[in-house]
Amino acid sequence: MIEPPGQPVALTWLYAPGDRPAVVQKALASGADVVIVDLEDAVAPDRRAYALAATAELLADPQPVPVHVRIHAPRDIPSLAPLPGLVALRVPKVTHATDIHRLVELAEGLPLYPLLENALAVEHAYAIAAAHPTVRGIALGEADLRADLGVREDSGLDWPRSRVVVAARAAALPPPIQSVHPDVRDLASLAASCARGRAMGFLGRAAIHPRQLPVIEQAYLPTPDEIAAAEEVVKASETQEGALALPDGRFVDAAVVTGARRVLALAARGS
Repeated sequence: MIEPPGQPVALTWLYAPGDRPAVVQKALASGADVVIVDLEDAVAPDRRAYALAATAELLADPQPVPVHVRIHAPRDIPSLAPLPGLVALRVPKVTHATDIHRLVELAEGLPLYPLLENALAVEHAYAIAAAHPTVRGIALGEADLRADLGVREDSGLDWPRSRVVVAARAAALPPPIQSVHPDVRDLASLAASCARGRAMGFLGRAAIHPRQLPVIEQAYLPTPDEIAAAEEVVKASETQEGALALPDGRFVDAAVVTGARRVLALAARGS
């Protein structure tokens, strides 16, 4: 399962600190597909109670775009779960499937997005992804993971990234989104990093500043050549059954057709 039928593909996910309501309001108007109100890393410990209260006040009403909340601790959930403006919870520092089981009742059926932020979590990636039907996606928390592993070069995270992509697919979840790019000024580096992430199987990316959103979206939209190839596959699927023969002699199967339809859905978003 990549996306529920009829649902647009989300490519941009913008974090905003929960203790700064004005910034959250700007995020809601930024054009991001999803806004993530952060009650964890972006909020100082002495501001967390205020951040939770301000977020609960905001989400007492439906919002113009989907809003997720990255909680600080499970005790945040009872104040948030009933709110009509909340779409999902992002859960930091998940290391075992049992961490998810403990949250399910508190979350009252809300979708959960576990964040894997250390070596043990990466080892348990599939178990976490498949822990419960309310898990709708997984992602890496790369800043903490980098520290945990002692990684100095970005390439040192290639294996955990691939592990999470495979685990998500094995659990029939959407492709993971990339972790944030911390340098909000270096957009060329962001674009190059998104291209690498896309090649690895990620789909979309979290951002920490609105100026990053157009770069992320453009990096994940299909190229004209990709669109043309997808149209050829889908056209063949409409006139043939079983294994499909393309005009150039190549054969493709049902999985390739599914991928082609996803490409065209993304293309429609960019048109």
